[in-house]
Amino acid sequence: MKLIKLTSILVIFIITPTLSDIKSDFEKWKIDFKNVALKNNISEKTFDLVMNDTKFLSDVIKYDRFQPEFYEDTKTYISKRTSSNKVSKGVKFYKNNINLIDEVSMQYNVEKELLLALMGIETNFGTYVGKMDILSSLATLSFDQRRSEFFTNELLTLLKLIEANQIDYKTLYGSWAGAFGFFQFMPSTMKNYAIDYDNNNSINLKNNNDAYASAANYLSKIGWKDDQPCFYKINLSDNIPKKILNVSAKKLHNKSELKDLRKYILNDDIIDKKFDNLTASIITPDKDIIPEAENLNPAYIVFDNYEIILKWNRSLRFSLAVCTLKNKFANEL
Repeated sequence: MKLIKLTSILVIFIITPTLSDIKSDFEKWKIDFKNVALKNNISEKTFDLVMNDTKFLSDVIKYDRFQPEFYEDTKTYISKRTSSNKVSKGVKFYKNNINLIDEVSMQYNVEKELLLALMGIETNFGTYVGKMDILSSLATLSFDQRRSEFFTNELLTLLKLIEANQIDYKTLYGSWAGAFGFFQFMPSTMKNYAIDYDNNNSINLKNNNDAYASAANYLSKIGWKDDQPCFYKINLSDNIPKKILNVSAKKLHNKSELKDLRKYILNDDIIDKKFDNLTASIITPDKDIIPEAENLNPAYIVFDNYEIILKWNRSLRFSLAVCTLKNKFANEL
């Protein structure tokens, strides 16, 4: 018996890669990735300048596997991100930047409350933008297998921005996932939506002018409608077909006009009838972390604007938190 146990331990020891092995494999991956980058019109000079010192960051893998969206229930997740302290701090930030925020809000038809909510949740109004080396973070996640294709494309996009002198690689410190600036833009978002709002021939997403205009431009371009709701918290009838319920943020299904879903909503009187023709879905977000849960609480009816926030961050709870904080700001401003 002891011999069998010892053999099992030895086998596990042999087949489990050490951090040294992983770092060695990462350096080999960098050599292969360089060929990919060169084929994507990244010069060897740029690649060597910015990629030679990138490192495998084991903490990035830990953060990726243990995101709050994976384990915090909806009540906990929202309450942590929409506290009265957060609201007070946002109101103060707004008053200190009122001219810029109002101007951008009007120009792009995106409510100031939404912009404040996103900045508040993403970086606590610019006070925490992240300290991770973004190039190393993206390289680590590209090397990793969980979402390699997505992060490889983001890394290539970032290298192209550096190649074109649109961003200074020395400033690239942000989140573990490779997001940057006051609103935590991924490289593809920078490329497609970032704006030099103050016309100084440089886009600085850690500057309020460029950051706010870029966030508003992004939301406007992907379809935010300032005259439509985001969600309502609802009480569901027990006879609602389970197939109607959405528990994953990957893709919301079984969409219908609101008027066709009212029969399943016990408190439908809280929803204005002027929205009856809007397309809506019903989500029960806690069922994705508690699969065996049979209760239908909490439940929400969500609209197109909710899905716009999902494009920003594909998490049911993140979108709920953003729209909740937005509503709290609306009561204060």
